[in-house]
Amino acid sequence: MDKTLTQLDIGEDERLDLENLSTGAFHPVRGFMTREEALSVAYEMRLPTGEVWTIPILLQFKKKPRVLQGERALLRHQGEEVALLEVEEVYELDLEALARAVFGTESEAHPGVARLYAKGPYALGGRVEVLKARERTPLEKTPEETRAFFRERGWQKVVAFQTRNAPHRAHEYLIRLGLELADGVLVHPILGPKKGDDFPTETILEAYGYLREHFLPKERVALFGLATPMRYAGPKEAVFHALVRKNFGATHFLVGRDHAGVGEFYDPYAAHRIFDQLPPLGIEIVKVGAVFHCARCGGIASERTCPEGHRDQRLSISMTKVRALLREGKVPPPELVRPELLPILRRGLA
Repeated sequence: MDKTLTQLDIGEDERLDLENLSTGAFHPVRGFMTREEALSVAYEMRLPTGEVWTIPILLQFKKKPRVLQGERALLRHQGEEVALLEVEEVYELDLEALARAVFGTESEAHPGVARLYAKGPYALGGRVEVLKARERTPLEKTPEETRAFFRERGWQKVVAFQTRNAPHRAHEYLIRLGLELADGVLVHPILGPKKGDDFPTETILEAYGYLREHFLPKERVALFGLATPMRYAGPKEAVFHALVRKNFGATHFLVGRDHAGVGEFYDPYAAHRIFDQLPPLGIEIVKVGAVFHCARCGGIASERTCPEGHRDQRLSISMTKVRALLREGKVPPPELVRPELLPILRRGLA
């Protein structure tokens, strides 16, 4: 490698992003964004070329990199030379303005905003060439590999299910809904960094693997992972998740209540409404309302299937509630989560 190249150290988020750029997972984005691209995406939900995209893909630094437009830089991760960057632009970001545009808030209480600020105000835009690919787990597939998997099985209609957490009863309901609609369901959990109180990736994969093996028609459920960080950007991340799953070969995408939300930062159905503002994306959006256990209905139901008069019999389902009960040494009721999954979840909290 040319020893005269500027060497820049990157973090885990950027390591994952550059590989997703190279495999086509982020198509039509083809490199870390320039200022024009980042601002167009943040404010217009479009790339300058017109395609819908909602999350800036940035290569940020705390100090201004000593590299010039037109030069190449060597990107290093944990001491390894992993990629070359063709520098198209070196620029400075107004991080607070960008946070408002992408996340709808400047508050550092929002984990996505806090991460944006922590990475620094300087950015490099340009195409990347991966020199050393990550060692992928067997559950990590490229878009090309995933599409080939679907073709081999004759799946023409594929529903993608996004998750950042271990499965509770509402998640299972959504997967079963997808199975009713399609030839197969792609369960595609986030493998990248998440906020501290989410379950570890290993726990999430183990729990979904157990659910698939014992309680679902496993020949119609694909469990693969998406190696990208959670942004917790609510409605804009819902669009991002849909576009990425289209690249992986999904024809339909499930969007539930408060998709990719965190805390009280987003209206629970903002992630449904945002798709009404956009042209067809090439993937059909399946919008699902709140899912809960209704004692009077006698099982899991949703706002569309449970009578309004049963409202006082509804038990809301969330992994936050499950985690809290487990940390208190209590047993979550089976209406919240399958008892068979509890040993896996307890190990994840240890």
